[in-house]
Amino acid sequence: MQSKLFCLESVPDVTSQTSSIILPSLEKLALQYNITNVYQTCDSIEGLEESLSTLLYEDRNFHDYEILYLVFQGNGNQITIDNYNYSLEEIAEFFEGKLTGKLVHFANTMQLELNQETAQYFLDVTGACAVSGYKNNVPILSTVLDNQFFALYQEYDDVTEIVEELYQKHFAIAKTMGFTLYY
Repeated sequence: MQSKLFCLESVPDVTSQTSSIILPSLEKLALQYNITNVYQTCDSIEGLEESLSTLLYEDRNFHDYEILYLVFQGNGNQITIDNYNYSLEEIAEFFEGKLTGKLVHFANTMQLELNQETAQYFLDVTGACAVSGYKNNVPILSTVLDNQFFALYQEYDDVTEIVEELYQKHFAIAKTMGFTLYY
């Protein structure tokens, strides 16, 4: 099975030439793991909404995308866009009912540590099958583990099996980074 991934990265200004921290990893996903991906940037909440609207309403292949990969700064379960913090509850409302069956994964540029109530709210409102990310602030980008996670997502249907396999194969880095998945 071939997975498809949509990556959205927050940048300071979409009109300026900025080198992406995530593009080399996306290239590796395509070449090494045969994971098709689409990459876009945004620099405002309107840009986030516009990118998602384009994906949801103009991309006929949206239903084929299984993974929504979000690369945003933030902590305390808030993402930062254009120096403003948005809670995951607010983000859930942007996605309301639009992510049925999708995995929403946050790079470790944002620390994700949800309580059960917030996680369930996010899943219920968005329709996503799972939300994942990292609890711990570490000085490396999570792409090494992200790519392994996405590769396993192609192999297994059950998210709990994916997490078990990820921890089995990459225990030290998964534990150090605090990889977590809510479903």
